[in-house]
Amino acid sequence: MRPDDRRSRHDTQGGIPDGLLVGILAFLLGMTLLVWTATGLAALFAHGSWPSGVTFTRTPLAMRGLIAQPHDIPGAWPGTPPGELSGYGLFWGLFIGQLMILVVLTVFVMGTLARWRAVRARRRAEKEAAAQRAASVTPPDAAGAAYGAGGPTQHEVPAAEQHRAPASAQPGVPTPAQHVPPAPAPHDAQTSTHHDSAASAQHDVPTPRRAAPEPTHVLEPTAPLAPTPVAAPTAPASLFGQERVSGWEKILVAPRESRQTTATQAVRDAEGPALVVTSNPALWQETKDARAKLGPTHLYDPTHLCATPARLHWSPTAGCEDKATATGRAAALLAPVRPTAKLDQALSDTAETLLRSYLHAAAIDGRTIRHVHRWSQGTQIQDAVRILRTNPKAAPGSAGELEGALTAHPERRDMAQQLTTRALAALSTVNIREACTPNRTDALALDSFVHEGGTLYVVGESIEDPRTKPGAMPLLTALVSSVVERGRRMAERSSSGRLDPPFTLVLDDIAAVAPLPQLPGLLATGADRGMPTLALLRSREQGRARWPHDELPV
Repeated sequence: MRPDDRRSRHDTQGGIPDGLLVGILAFLLGMTLLVWTATGLAALFAHGSWPSGVTFTRTPLAMRGLIAQPHDIPGAWPGTPPGELSGYGLFWGLFIGQLMILVVLTVFVMGTLARWRAVRARRRAEKEAAAQRAASVTPPDAAGAAYGAGGPTQHEVPAAEQHRAPASAQPGVPTPAQHVPPAPAPHDAQTSTHHDSAASAQHDVPTPRRAAPEPTHVLEPTAPLAPTPVAAPTAPASLFGQERVSGWEKILVAPRESRQTTATQAVRDAEGPALVVTSNPALWQETKDARAKLGPTHLYDPTHLCATPARLHWSPTAGCEDKATATGRAAALLAPVRPTAKLDQALSDTAETLLRSYLHAAAIDGRTIRHVHRWSQGTQIQDAVRILRTNPKAAPGSAGELEGALTAHPERRDMAQQLTTRALAALSTVNIREACTPNRTDALALDSFVHEGGTLYVVGESIEDPRTKPGAMPLLTALVSSVVERGRRMAERSSSGRLDPPFTLVLDDIAAVAPLPQLPGLLATGADRGMPTLALLRSREQGRARWPHDELPV
């Protein structure tokens, strides 16, 4: 047998992989550690002290005894007094409990790593795709291809004539100085070459040196004249159906179909958490699966426009133990119904004081939104006054503010009561009242979706005249305003003063769904805080009607 044959035979012989050996050793070490800790903890719980003789080095022998007789704990530890050991039930219970905790932690860590790698791979793929799209817009060989369309035997132009060429000359269009002849057939290459030489002599054009590389370098300065950013005029609707919302335009005014296309692309391009407000359930249907790969998705749909039973529940009283939060919540609830005239400012302030006091009283006393609805209609208001006066959690002076609003200016109080009644009128509907009764996990899901890179969809009906029939618009506005305020506070607490990854806000038909008061501020400073905002409106007049005292970049 040749040495090469012996060597190849030895190379093909298999063995135990190193990974399997390491895994077996880790398993044995882990089981030893679990048996040791379970024995000691069981004795500690049973007798109050760690048993003597229960050491890690003695554990392998104890494991062999436990395999033979699982119920004989003293026999497994002969060097330990039986009175210091626990029963087998407590020992095996602790052992199985530790094992289950270890398995759960292992699965959690593996899932977290898998999600992290998937997110990194997706972001890397998006960056590569964006780079390819940017490169495909102005390919470097576009000019060469355009000039080469005239054939391989065109005449070069001297440098002086090239500098005199008009800047508006289009690529591929021969100028008189270039004198580009028609492309010859392949089998007439030699004849075409001689013909070109003769033609160049007749027109006094210098004959170029074919073997030198200068012709390529001579034509390069005209490459920028190839595809320019100025394109042919297009219809105005194409401005709203861009391939990607880059640079985050402030506001787009477009019809429903164009808004849906732009909003869908913006939601898919969002790299981090996102807040999506829309009146079109198709936007949720088209993007929820893609967003679910990045993080949890939640849907707040009190009017049940989307065909799904999995909906988020949220109470407007959440967080109103803080007076500042209650003030902002009341302002957001009243935003769709409050009058815009400055003469009615006192009326709006009174209504805001009433609703803020109701929310604060319900939050500190553990009341539900039904009590706030009852108080807003003028029923049992004295309960709210009593809570604010006697509860130690009440903000200082809150009871006096509520009593002052209820006793001064009866006409103004009655009109303010009408505003609060109109703002919460939708709570008379069963579905909306049920949507304002949160479950045990809803508050945690709402607080953590930004950290987890999730998406919150807020879907509601489009209402053009909310001052007469607001529907669920005040509740939607309050939720969106609360989420935006939470994002702003998170950005302020961060070291850089902005959210990273950014918290994307896609506000489709925002003026008719949830006209939040913070929109002008978001459009001005949201991008600097890591909260890029895209607002889509039906018309400019709609934006002026909802925010008459602010100049929107429409």
